[in-house]
Amino acid sequence: MADKQASVYIVDVGHSMGEKHNGRSETDLEYTMRWVWDKLTSTVMTERKTDTVGVVGLRTDSTDNELESDPNYEHISLLSPIQQFLMPQLRAVRESIQPSETDQGDGISAIVIAIQMIAKYCKKLKYTRNIYLVTNGTGSFDPDGIEEIVAQINNEGINLTILGVDFDDEEFGFKEENKHEQKRKNENFLKDVSEQCGGVYGTLAEAVEELARPRLKKVRPVPSYRGILTLGDYRKDDTAMSLEVERYPRTMIAKPISASSFVQKSKPEGENGEGPSVRRDIKEEEDDDKKMSYVKNERTYHVKDETEEGVKKEVDRDLLEKGYMYGRAVVPISGTDESITILETDPSYEILGFVPRQGYERYFSMSTTCVVVPQKGNRKAAMALSSLIHALYELDNYILARLVTKKDKPPVMMVMAPLIEPEFEALIDVQIPFFEDVRQYRFPPLDSVKTITGKVLDKHRNLPTEEMYDAMSEYVDKMDLSTFGRDDNGNPTDYVPPEDTFSPVLHRIDQVVRWRAIHPNEPIPPASEILTKYSHAPQELLEQAQKPLDRLIEASNVKKVPPKVRGKREREQPKPMSGLNVDELLKSEDSGRPASKKAKISSNNAIPEFKQSLMMHSNIEEIKDTCSQMAALIKEAITTSFADMLYGKASDMMRVMREELIELDEPEVYNEFVRALKKEMLGGKLGGNRVDMWKEVQQNRLGLLTSSESERSEVTEEMAREVCDVRSGFVQMLLTDWIWFSF
Repeated sequence: MADKQASVYIVDVGHSMGEKHNGRSETDLEYTMRWVWDKLTSTVMTERKTDTVGVVGLRTDSTDNELESDPNYEHISLLSPIQQFLMPQLRAVRESIQPSETDQGDGISAIVIAIQMIAKYCKKLKYTRNIYLVTNGTGSFDPDGIEEIVAQINNEGINLTILGVDFDDEEFGFKEENKHEQKRKNENFLKDVSEQCGGVYGTLAEAVEELARPRLKKVRPVPSYRGILTLGDYRKDDTAMSLEVERYPRTMIAKPISASSFVQKSKPEGENGEGPSVRRDIKEEEDDDKKMSYVKNERTYHVKDETEEGVKKEVDRDLLEKGYMYGRAVVPISGTDESITILETDPSYEILGFVPRQGYERYFSMSTTCVVVPQKGNRKAAMALSSLIHALYELDNYILARLVTKKDKPPVMMVMAPLIEPEFEALIDVQIPFFEDVRQYRFPPLDSVKTITGKVLDKHRNLPTEEMYDAMSEYVDKMDLSTFGRDDNGNPTDYVPPEDTFSPVLHRIDQVVRWRAIHPNEPIPPASEILTKYSHAPQELLEQAQKPLDRLIEASNVKKVPPKVRGKREREQPKPMSGLNVDELLKSEDSGRPASKKAKISSNNAIPEFKQSLMMHSNIEEIKDTCSQMAALIKEAITTSFADMLYGKASDMMRVMREELIELDEPEVYNEFVRALKKEMLGGKLGGNRVDMWKEVQQNRLGLLTSSESERSEVTEEMAREVCDVRSGFVQMLLTDWIWFSF
């Protein structure tokens, strides 16, 4: 786990901190708190009980500290004692940080208060102790007794950091013009104090600038394996090798913080006279204004009730068995049988052999990497492992090994590579697939075409020409980022160095959450430039690559694809041998008839006539009219069906109607039909109980058209499942049957 830490922030809230300087649109206090809020919210997000924080206000209107009886400690207030910082504490401090009406109060006395707080809280325990002083340097800083104060800071092992608004900093390159003499003296004095304590002194501008750069989270590694690395059976063979080693993670995947579901606390029953309400447990640390509680999930299991049609009953999980998919069939495995499938293993790390480095492909890697080091304090193991590492390096080989991290865990195959750095040697391992997990696929070559007769063609309409090769090569060279950047001396370098690229999703979510914690009602600021810099190519690079791109487009004969026309088919219709356009003839003949005499879809030949009618019509109203006829025939088949005799016919008509409307890009027409059909079917309006027909709809996947099937659909997968669920309309059907029976 991480080290214990106690930090005290001394915030100058004097009257002068409410003023604006050097062209900034925010006051000195608001400018200062940008850095302080960032530090505090970062601490809150860790949720570590051992990472504690205290806040002291300097130059406050009132006095509230343990030494308030001494006149030297006036106008210093304890805003928050040292404690674990969570949202309630953060909100309380946010309300307290306001510019005061006075400039009285000594900064050195505030440091003494902070020293006393840390000494009293940490005692003699092992803590990382920090004091942060943020000020504009215009107040009082009494130098009396500074030697004793510095000595106490050093004796307590406290890290002192002093950051000032518009403080001069030669290293950062900032110097304030027309600085007041008193502020200049205070800056020199505070800088001298910081140097005596071995602390940090700087201008706040540098600290605020660094806020845009994401900070990497450092964690103490936890070993995933502690045991013996073996080569051969050391229990039976004296020549076998065994080393005491430890395995730690070297790289880990950083993931953004996850969202949790909360619910606002309801008032107790009878409190407002509005009837009963749901009672929820509220955690003690939640604030009183908006008490929230976690949403607790409860899982229940239901199976089909054999005694009642269309009803499911709840069962206990212990009565169920696990099932595994074998093709489209479900194979149940009982708990007893499943225990037989578990391979009994013991923790071990066994070297199976050695492979040349050239034979290892990068796509074999299946996991993050870990580092294998000798056991701490074991010099014999360190010497032996160092010999193995150097032998691998000299022979240019890797180790093939079998790893079991815990008892009865499945074994995994690992490849281990030597790592030699100044004063550090280790083995880097990564998981690789078993032989059965590797799938070999054959693909046709990209530079030739093979005909049916076996002839190989190097020139074909599907193969690039030499002109295309040259144009693409030039375009790639012009878009090369590896040499587009410039170092401090102006020499070409990598434009996108890995150490300067950060995950926009990870750090943007972190930034937004911390901002909202402090500013609940203000709009969220845009993402920092360092997160968006590499999301688009440099303009200069695009300009120099434009000519090669134009040449590539011309050589490849690239044309813009016209937008998809609504209601127009993409497939090409076959042309009759006579050369006559049968569709136009039928369409002209049909358009000459009165509306009452236009051809209707027959139930005996519904599907072909439905398709033919859609081919002749492109107007949306005509398409809807054709679909209405088809919908009426589907409902007629369901209504007149004896048991389930015509359910198959109705399903086929629905399937064709669904496919055709997908092609015509009119999903809403079909979705309206499905909603209406379910309402009538489960409402008993189509000849009684037709639940089995709706099950046919479910099994054949004839439900609503979702956005994944049609771009114009606004129906999500969850909405489609809800509509398709027979239980959502089953109560209505039961009610209808009960009313009919009562008559």
